[in-house]
This record gives sequence, structure tokens and C-alpha cells, in this order.
Amino acid sequence: MGICHSSPKTKKFSEDGENGRLRYGLSSMQGWRATMEDAHAAITDLDATTSFFGVYDGHGVLNTSLVIPLVRLYLGKVVAKFCAKYLHRQVCKNEAYAAGDLETSVQKAFFRMDEMMRGQRGWRELAALGDKITRFTGMIEGLITKFTGMIEGLIWSPRGGDDWAFEKGPHSDFSGPMTSGSTACVAIIRNNHLIVANAGDSRCVISTEGQAYDLSTDHKPDLEDEKERILKAGGSVQAGRVDDILNLSRAIGDMEFKQNKFLPVEKQIVTANPDINTFELCDDDDFLVLACDGIWDCMSSQELVDFIHEQLQSENKLSAVCERVLDRCLAPSKTGGEGCDNMTMIVVQFKKPIGSPASADEQSSQSEPADGESIPEES
Repeated sequence: MGICHSSPKTKKFSEDGENGRLRYGLSSMQGWRATMEDAHAAITDLDATTSFFGVYDGHGVLNTSLVIPLVRLYLGKVVAKFCAKYLHRQVCKNEAYAAGDLETSVQKAFFRMDEMMRGQRGWRELAALGDKITRFTGMIEGLITKFTGMIEGLIWSPRGGDDWAFEKGPHSDFSGPMTSGSTACVAIIRNNHLIVANAGDSRCVISTEGQAYDLSTDHKPDLEDEKERILKAGGSVQAGRVDDILNLSRAIGDMEFKQNKFLPVEKQIVTANPDINTFELCDDDDFLVLACDGIWDCMSSQELVDFIHEQLQSENKLSAVCERVLDRCLAPSKTGGEGCDNMTMIVVQFKKPIGSPASADEQSSQSEPADGESIPEES
């Protein structure tokens, strides 16, 4: 479950935004956890007809050491921040995006996150996103190097070229952060088409005339298809965890579980391969919710949709509605269970009527988005 504070940190990072097609509100809160490992991206105008929203829940695998868990949790945080900063950019950079093939471009962007974190440039960026580790480098370097060598990658980062693909880092053979990673659940809205891509147990839900519909699957190791892949790749499932360690079957990072050189990336014990679903929006659709499991541990999809509808009767500001959800889910005491996790959610409300679809041939060449993503700072 992670290390908890003696009292919750309830300060929230909240934001609202809109364009001609939709409006959104978001909020995130550290809660009882010792670190804030969630991150998010909210870009209303990825291009002239496309919006992008994503939630990322970082995690680190604990062991009996008092020091290494803190570092691994820290790395989980920066993997989530890395995804929030770069995943949507990689969606745009893929040649399939310009051709109108959003499904292919987003799938390749998920895999690209793992590739980018392997090299020296990736390690430099991870270190920059988690600048607080520099304060403790001297204390922990000797302790950790003998176990993992992770700090070498964070400290020793000679400048190289600008191409992620050709840089090799000190841990290229091991493929980057070892037992830390992040979920990724993203929603891309282009005109009246919605593409949802998910790896992990963050979730996307849509409200249609008040009815909640899950648009993503929570990837847990004991699901039949997930367990089959894990076992074929040489892993095991014990007590609902991969190798009795990780309670997710898909994630970005977690390179320890991606080491079978005889298997493609989508068939590794843990894979970044997202489930991708495409939907056509209609005027009956009320709003979209993306949230990390800190929310879903406390409320079902329908309970959350009902709560949001109820709050919208008296509150028009979507971020304020998100804040009320976080407060409702926060555990009253440090139990280590439901309500003690980090919490992040985004509500996207569609403006009526939904815009008419545009064919891929009508799309002009897309430019790389501006740095519109928002990443909460640890409080």
C-alpha cells in the first residue's frame, strides 16, 4: 500500500479549462501517502480538432529496506510525471497521427515511453522531474548502488545527442527503472470520436443520460487473459500479484518484468500495451471521467457518476466537483486501505451539440502541441 503520513495532506491541485467543444475540471490530492505519485495531462487543443486528457498513477515495489522503498516510490512518481510530459507529444509525433490513425499512434506512444526511459536522455529527464532526490544523493548513493545501480543512472548523465532512439544509458541492458512504473489511462477526443487507451488500473467512465459505462478495463493479474500472458512469459500470479510483487498486469516502466528477449513487447510478463477502444459520441453523453484507482477503490463507476450529477445541481465549476469527490473518498484515519491512496480525477463535459465528424483526409498536417500539460507539484 505504500508508506503513509500520520496525517493527510489535503491541499489540492485543481484546474479548469475549455474550448468550443468541451470543458474540463480536474483535481489531485496527496492524501495519506508519504509521496504524491499521480500525474496528469489536460490539453484542450492538441490540434485544431483534437483534445487529450490523461491520468498516470506511479508506483514502486516495496521491500524490507527502509531506504530503497523511498527511492522506488520516488521513481514511480517520476515515471508518472514523465508520461504526463511526453506521452501526448509522442502521439502527435507518430506518422500515423497525421494520417488520422489515432489508435496506432497512441499504442506506439505507450511503447515509446519505455524506450525513451532506457537511454541517457531519459535518465536525465527522470532526474530533472524528480529534482528533490539531489538533496539525498550523498546519503543514499552507496546504499543503493550495490543493490540496483539506479542512482548511477540518475547521477552520471553525460550529455549526448538529442535523439532519444540512439542514446544508450548506463542501464540500457536492463531497460531503465527496475521495479517502478506507472499506469496510463488517456482519452483523445477528435470531433465526435473518442479514443480511450489504458494500461493498468486507472479507469475511464462515461455518463450517458446518467448511466455509467466503463470505457476501459482494470488490468489485474488474475484476469484470465492477463494471467495466461503472464504464465506464458515465465511469470507467476500469487495472491493477485505478478510474482507476488506487482498488483498490476500492464504498466509503463516496471522493466524487471520486461526482460524476456525472445518475446515481443506486448507479450512480456508486464506490458505497456494498452487496450484501445473507439467510440462515437452523441448528444446523450453527459461527461467523461478519468481517475486513478484511489477514487475507484472508494466508489463504483455508477456511484461516482451519480455523485457528479448530484453535485452539478449546485456547482458549475468542474474542478470544485472533483474536489468534493476527493474529500468524500478520503479515509478518516490512516488505515492503509480504502481512502488512503493518492487521488486524481478529471471530468470532461461535452458542449452540445457534439461536433460533426471530419474525415482523416480533411485533417491538415498536425503540429506538435505546446507544453499544455499540467503536472501537480508534491505538497
